[in-house]
Amino acid sequence: MLETIRELVRPPPGMAFDFSQPAGEPALAPSDGVAWRVFANPVSLFIGGVAAVLLELAEPSVRSGVWDHSNFKRDPGTRLRRTGFTAMMTVYGPRSAAEKVIARVVRMHGRVEGHTPDGLPYHANDPRLLDWVQATAAFGFTEAYHAYVQPLSAREKDAAFAEGELAAGLYGATGAPRSWDEWEALLGRTAPGLEGSDILADFMRIMREAPILPAPLRGLQRLLVRAAVQIVPEPVRSLPQLRAGALRPGEALLVRGLARASSLLPLDEMPPAQAARRLAAPRNPD
Repeated sequence: MLETIRELVRPPPGMAFDFSQPAGEPALAPSDGVAWRVFANPVSLFIGGVAAVLLELAEPSVRSGVWDHSNFKRDPGTRLRRTGFTAMMTVYGPRSAAEKVIARVVRMHGRVEGHTPDGLPYHANDPRLLDWVQATAAFGFTEAYHAYVQPLSAREKDAAFAEGELAAGLYGATGAPRSWDEWEALLGRTAPGLEGSDILADFMRIMREAPILPAPLRGLQRLLVRAAVQIVPEPVRSLPQLRAGALRPGEALLVRGLARASSLLPLDEMPPAQAARRLAAPRNPD
């Protein structure tokens, strides 16, 4: 179980990175902020990531961009780990390295364009779409931590959004929410255009059945997916593709126990611990 939980936050092959270097270099997110706590829990990180994707796939243009231009259908495990690594770099990585990673993502997004099935043109670097993606990620990770690890105050939830402003701007999401109220306002404006689809159903099936966790733990994988559905806000949670996917009675307690226990595991070689050592070391003179 310990090794499985480590895998949820370990970089995928070819993307290994030593977060403990260079000594003293700060991250994009403040080390004493909420994001450093939220992203340190591998169980809520997985749940929050799934919740964010559910919200993204409910938006027609984002859905087409994600589904038509990624390898998620063929290799969901690697895609999730790559996305998780990018998020870890954004929060814990030294600023110089994080900026390079984000710039590379922006260049890749520059090639992602097309039309939705309804003929609506889309481009991945459209600020409107970037704002939605950044907002859903901030919501998913924050709400998963709040629901399953430790309740966050209204002020802490605001901080979780505000701390992502610098990284969001580097991605091009200049209008991403900077507080919980701004998130709810964006959700309200976007809600009329959110919809279910066969792709959303396919995503749910893949997340339940794909070998993301070892076969003996596939039931745990399905439990964490249901935990993600549980925290997705309306109107998305009531979409036909998700209606039967939320937690069953008593399962929320099980998820909370697992998430809180994962906070106690020794993850010394994972990004949060490495980054803490980096900031504790004297910074090399330029």
